[in-house]
Formats: sequence, C-alpha cells, structure tokens
Amino acid sequence: MLAIDDGTRPPLSRARIWNMCCGLFGVQVVWGLQNVNTSRIFQTLGASVDGLAILWIAAPVTGLVVQPLIGHLSDRTWGPLGRRRPYLLGGALLTALALLAMPNASTIWMASLMLWLLTGSINVAAEPFRALVADSLPEAQQTTGFAIQTFFIGLGAVLASALPWMLAHWGVSGVGPRHVLPPTVRIAFYVGAAFLLVAVTWSILTTSERPPEAIEAENHRTDMPAAPTREGETKLIRSGLIWIAAGVAMGGFAFAEALRRGIYIVAALAAMFGMAQLMAVLIRRRGGASVSVLEIVEDILHMPLVLKRLAVVQFFTWFGLFAMWVYTVPAIAAQHYGSADPSSVAYNQCADWVGVLFAGYNGVAAVVALALPPLAARVGRRAVHAIALLLGALGLLGFVLIDDPIWLWLPTIGIGCAWASILSTAYAMLSSALPPRKIGVYMGIHNIFLVLPQLVAATLLDAMVARLFWGHAIYALALAAGSLALAAAFTLTVPDQTPRR
Repeated sequence: MLAIDDGTRPPLSRARIWNMCCGLFGVQVVWGLQNVNTSRIFQTLGASVDGLAILWIAAPVTGLVVQPLIGHLSDRTWGPLGRRRPYLLGGALLTALALLAMPNASTIWMASLMLWLLTGSINVAAEPFRALVADSLPEAQQTTGFAIQTFFIGLGAVLASALPWMLAHWGVSGVGPRHVLPPTVRIAFYVGAAFLLVAVTWSILTTSERPPEAIEAENHRTDMPAAPTREGETKLIRSGLIWIAAGVAMGGFAFAEALRRGIYIVAALAAMFGMAQLMAVLIRRRGGASVSVLEIVEDILHMPLVLKRLAVVQFFTWFGLFAMWVYTVPAIAAQHYGSADPSSVAYNQCADWVGVLFAGYNGVAAVVALALPPLAARVGRRAVHAIALLLGALGLLGFVLIDDPIWLWLPTIGIGCAWASILSTAYAMLSSALPPRKIGVYMGIHNIFLVLPQLVAATLLDAMVARLFWGHAIYALALAAGSLALAAAFTLTVPDQTPRR
C-alpha cells in the first residue's frame, strides 16, 4: 500500500529501479548511432563540412517542440499502461521504423527528412523515462535512479558508437561506393532498432506506475496558480512582445545580410513563442481554459528557481556538446588522417575510430555514474556537477592539443565524467524542485534549455567554422571546451538541495 497521507514515497528495490531504467539502453543506442554517424551520412551524400551544423538542426527543433508537449500530455494520461508507458511504446515503434529508413537515404534532403522523423520519434520515447524516475522514487533515491539511467545510457552508447568498427573487424565492408553508406553503418542501424524494441519493451512489462490519486495527494505541498495573476499577465505580455520583436529583428537581419536559412528557423520560433504568450493571456481573460501548448507557456512563467539557474548551465553545456558531436569526425579526419573525402579509406578509418572514442567516453560515463550518488551525498550535487563539467572541458581541449590520434582515448575520460553528471546529477538537482503533478511538463521544459543552445549552435557554427576558423573544424572543439568551462562556473549559482547523509 502506498503511503500517501504525508506525501512520502516508499523506496523501491534495486531490481525494480534497474528494470525501470533499462529501456534507456535502447534509447541511447539510437542517440549514439545518430551522434556518431549523422555527419558521416551527410558528408557521404555530398554535404560540405561548413554545411553540417544546419543539417543537424532537426534534432534541436524536434526536441524543442516534442518533449514539453509529451511531458504535458503524459502528466494528464492514465490508462492500462499508466501515464508514461504508452509514450514509451509508441515512440519506440516509430523510432525503429525511422532507424530502418535513415541509412538507406539516397540524397541529402531525404537524409534530412529521415533525421527529422528519427529525432521526433526518439524524443517521444526518451522524455517519459526521466519523468518516470521522478514520479516513482523518493528524493533520497532519485540521484541513484538517474545514475542507473546513466549507466544504461553509457552501455547503449558504447554499443552504438563501436558497432560500425566492430562490424568492420568482423568482416563486414567498411567502405561503400561513392555517395553510398558502407554496409557497416547500415547494419548498425538495423541492430540498433532491435535493441531499442527489446529494451523498452522490458521496461514497460516490468514497471508499474503510481496511480493518479497517489500523485494528487502530494500536490497540496507544491500547488501552483491555476491562471496567471495580474502581475503574471503583465509579465507574459511584456515577454511576448519582446520575443516577437526579437524574432522579427533576427529575420530582418538575416534577410539583409543574406544569411543561411537556419537563422530564419530560430527567428520564426522566437516570434511563435512570443505569440503563444499573448494568446495564453487572451484566452485566460475570456475565461477559457488554456490548451496544451499555451498552458506550457504559462508553466514557463512559474518555473522553479533551480530550473531557471540550470537553464544557463545547460545552455553552455549543450552548445559545447553539439559542437563536439557535429565536428569531431571531420576535425580529426582533417587534423590527424589528412583526409576530408568521406569516400576515402582514411576518412572512414577515422570515423570508425571516433566511434570507438565516443564508445570510450560513454563507457567511462556508465562506470562513473554509479559512483556519483555517494559522492553527491558527501559534497553536494552542485559541487559534483561543476567538477565534472570542468573535467569535460579539459577533455575537449585534449582533442585539440594531442597530436597522436592513438592517444585521443585519454581525453575521453574527462568527457565521460562530464557526460555521467550531465545525464544524472543535473536531473537529480532538477527533480527535487518540481511539483509532483507537473513533473512531466517541467522535465520537458528543461529539455527546451538543452535544445535552444543546439539551435543557436546549428545557426552559428557553420559561419564560425567557415569565416572565423578558416574551415578548420578542430577549432570548433576548442570552442566547445570553453563552453563547458563556462557551464561549470555557472553551476555554482544553482541552489543545492542535496539530501545529506
């Protein structure tokens, strides 16, 4: 029987937590395949290195829209599979289909479309896993829950990152005809679809969710306004007008300077966000109930302080990560292998080696994640996260400074420490500050602050690499190192609510 009279949640056994989290193994196999191979796919189909970032824009745009919406909807869902599990199942099925299609794309525009479908689907499957841990575990177990999720994420990414390399060493051809992906990459995507379906299905079948009445019993402690106050309305109107003006100004500047199309997407999103705030106020003034998207806008108004401070940390964190994912393969191929031709043997050997390096940092993250909960209990989540991000910055700097590609595994240790904390400690810091009935939507809103910096990066990095870095992608990795160092500094401004021993 759930002890809901005082709002407490009973602790779960380790076995139940592991079953709940293991589906993220399959989810991260997908993210790992995408992170390592997307630039490779686009370059194989003819994309230039200074056009890669804009082609990656599908990932942040879909995450910006899908995760808050899925979080909002799952907060209000209850059926035979519970709140979160219907979205886990639906997202996994759609993602598996997209995985089968993407490596068979024959043109850049088709690969871009498949990337939109893949990232949209995997976001549907990924978002509820975070909310499921926050729903189910008492605060004292949440750092452990997110750490176990990170362990599975690390294992999934190790497998995904190393799959093409492993297949090449098992006799599968690692080089294809010009403008055609090698068999190693195509088969890796097919294997990833199978792992995704098995892992997510296991979590769905072995996990039960707390009923709505148990969650509702906690809301008296963290209840939120049903509608904006007069002061809140004024704030929404002012903010909405600022966002609209910013979007129009950005679009006008892009048109006047003949900038690339990516900035128009960012401008349109800014203007749409501003209009959504004005519409939310208008509907409330007429006595209507806010529809899903507009209610999310209102929830942003009431964000907890921890989420606001983490937003700044996440901006610099994910700007740096995006630069790393986009430019590591072309940077190391040009710097260490002397090739920028995706059809060359040297380039494909480099891409496979980067896959192994990415597998390395994810393997480090899987191990380090299990050590983070006791460390956080002693020194605090905030200190642990700041140190981990600084180690990640040093690791990225190592990619720039080390001359021998054989020794590039060494910086992956620092990157792995950062990745472990990004996927566990940051979410534990957040979940402690969220109202129970809004966990899904606020986890989704938190994701906005992960994807906005990726949108900014996708808009700016192409021009920076082409104009400021003279076409040398290696300097994008130096920029990524600086970005993670700033994230470490801003982590010290986040209130620390770590349950201590």
